[in-house]
Amino acid sequence: MRMIVAVLAALLLALAPTAAGAGTETSLDVPDDLVASEVSFRGSGGLVLHGSVISPVRARSGRAGVVLVHGAGTGTKREKLLVEAVAFARQGMSVLVYDKRSEGYSLFKRSYSQLADDALGAVGTLRKQPGVDPAKVGIWGLSEGGWVAPIAASRSADISFVILVGANALHPLRQQAWAVAAGLRKAGVEGALVDQAEPRLYRVIADGGMFPEPYYDPEPVIARVRQPVLGIWGVHDLLTPPRETPPIFAKALEEGGNRRYTFRFFADADHAAHRTPDGGVTRLPELAPGYAELVGGWVEEATSGRAPVARVSGPAPVQADDSVPAPPTEWWESAVVQLGALVLVLVAFGGYPVVALARRVRGRRGAPPLKVARLVSAGGLVTVAGGFCYLFYAIMTGGKLAAPGPLVAGRPLVWVALQVISVVTLVAAGMTAAGLRRVAEGGERARLGVLFAGAAVFLPWALYWGLLMP
Repeated sequence: MRMIVAVLAALLLALAPTAAGAGTETSLDVPDDLVASEVSFRGSGGLVLHGSVISPVRARSGRAGVVLVHGAGTGTKREKLLVEAVAFARQGMSVLVYDKRSEGYSLFKRSYSQLADDALGAVGTLRKQPGVDPAKVGIWGLSEGGWVAPIAASRSADISFVILVGANALHPLRQQAWAVAAGLRKAGVEGALVDQAEPRLYRVIADGGMFPEPYYDPEPVIARVRQPVLGIWGVHDLLTPPRETPPIFAKALEEGGNRRYTFRFFADADHAAHRTPDGGVTRLPELAPGYAELVGGWVEEATSGRAPVARVSGPAPVQADDSVPAPPTEWWESAVVQLGALVLVLVAFGGYPVVALARRVRGRRGAPPLKVARLVSAGGLVTVAGGFCYLFYAIMTGGKLAAPGPLVAGRPLVWVALQVISVVTLVAAGMTAAGLRRVAEGGERARLGVLFAGAAVFLPWALYWGLLMP
């Protein structure tokens, strides 16, 4: 079961693991008005991590510094955040960007606490850099880093400010299910595929232990953050619910007694606050206009003790649908039960033609088969195999890419075809059951009985996965 669920999770998250380790020292190319120096430091568990400190060529002494924390992905290289690092350095800061760990971090295993300790190692290194005021070093977190940065800030007074971009205040499982659903709906998908099948698959994956930290609750951690906080969201964020998340952040901060927060929404911007020409589907290399300047000005205020109080500005975010809870599965929808049902259905439907082939190879002739039974076998196999394959494809491409294929009345053509085949399979199963009494041979009756048993399991299975729903 673990192998099957692992494959599904790999398709869902679409992350390619790299070899264990933390990267090696590399030379980072920066524009002529900036300079990069290479650094190494120890993260959680003593793992050596490598990064670059980017500063202005004519940097002033006593300047602020900021550590950049990556979003999701194993072994992500520092170059991934080079645009942000260059933009912030041009605001007069020193910026430390480092290669993310791959050791202890994978599709199926990760610890936000461990990543926070990595970030604290980077903060300690940046505070020691020449010209950097150790009392003016903060942390910036993107996406997954929006869970990591508050943990680090809640653990250390050495962090003087927190900047969050595309951060999420929901459970990771709920956020991920919403993100993929948002991508599918962005492509025009409606009905059971996006409302029923997609969120249920994520819950099954989590139940199988293959979704890391699915129920991590960020709110208590946010409430422990005492530093000034700058939260930034693109209006067209398709990976974090941009309308739901900021109020949760504000509520948690205020419950902890922290009103030194500034929230800003950027028009025509995506999850990472980069420009987007198509409502968040495509990310352009350029940052949203004014983003870097906002960071530079706000850091100046925050590190001089003048952080704004409860300031929210920018256009209203675009979020067509609310996220929905993603509770742990009940016993009857657990990964074990789902796998058992899948195996039973495949054996029941696949066994029918296998037995027929074995008889033919042995030269044995049985009673004339019911032709409609062949339809049950073929239709069931196509629906089960095709349904899962398409569901994985739709989920894998649903987040931002939004490529479900041709649509018919808001339903992907492939999904509609699978729904039709499901109905045909069950009708054929009913006809097979009606014709069972006309079969006299015991062996053939047993073969048909197994086939019908598979159909009996197939009915609730297809209902659960939305194949028999509008």
